[in-house]
Amino acid sequence: MNHPENITHSQTDQLHIQTDVILQKVVDAWTELQTQQPLVHCITNSVAANYAANILLAAGASPAMIDNPFEAESFASIAAALSINLGTPTSEQMQAMQISAQTVANKNTPWVLDPVGYGPFLKWRSEMVDQLVLLHPTIIRGNASEISALAGNQVESKGVDSAVSSNEVYLQAQALLNHSECVAISGESDFVLSKELHHVIQINGGSFLQPKVTATGCALGALIAAYSAVTTPAIATISAHIHFAIAGKLAFEKASAVGSFNVAFLDEIYQMSANKIWEYSNIQVLSL
Repeated sequence: MNHPENITHSQTDQLHIQTDVILQKVVDAWTELQTQQPLVHCITNSVAANYAANILLAAGASPAMIDNPFEAESFASIAAALSINLGTPTSEQMQAMQISAQTVANKNTPWVLDPVGYGPFLKWRSEMVDQLVLLHPTIIRGNASEISALAGNQVESKGVDSAVSSNEVYLQAQALLNHSECVAISGESDFVLSKELHHVIQINGGSFLQPKVTATGCALGALIAAYSAVTTPAIATISAHIHFAIAGKLAFEKASAVGSFNVAFLDEIYQMSANKIWEYSNIQVLSL
């Protein structure tokens, strides 16, 4: 990565131009999300299902929480995108994940893998993640601990929460691009790596209260899936993170306690606009 003092004025101008191009694509993706209202097949955890569904509805997508193996293939075959989250896996969910992932892989439908809790202490789910990675998820997203572990660097984690920062991990995460089109790392700042773009995109914003609300990270994965139905993997991932970052920032300006923030955040997801994307987006284009 270039250090700021080593970046020339021409490079700085170029990065600003790239930022404007990216934001225009994000605005276009948000517009398409409202227009197409894609059907998103979600296999997610019991803690997150209701919240993720509400986030998708507020954002303009159409969620379906189909997580049993008897319906997985037929529904995955008609969905515009798939989101798989391993937060609280059951035996039947595990079967449904395999069936759905194989189905969308065969149809070239975009899908998101959220390897919640991946690491040496939760071997059953981690082995399933390893199998799913072989099916080449379109996008892999997780916190820094999960992504670091999945990239082959074992780190300490506290349950499913991250014990390392996202900016410590994004260079390690490049290895996952051998298995996926795009990788996203959530944290105080979010980082997006992709085959499509030749830079790392850092997304800033949000609120420190977002991790205090159960299932925000899980819902982010579902929103990435929704965006992936209407645009490229990299822009979909950036768009969902910007959507969340702006909603978190504006919600905190209205509500500074957890309960009221939760309601305000959902409202801001719903009230997103092209003008807000241009006004409040805070992204940086980082050179590798």
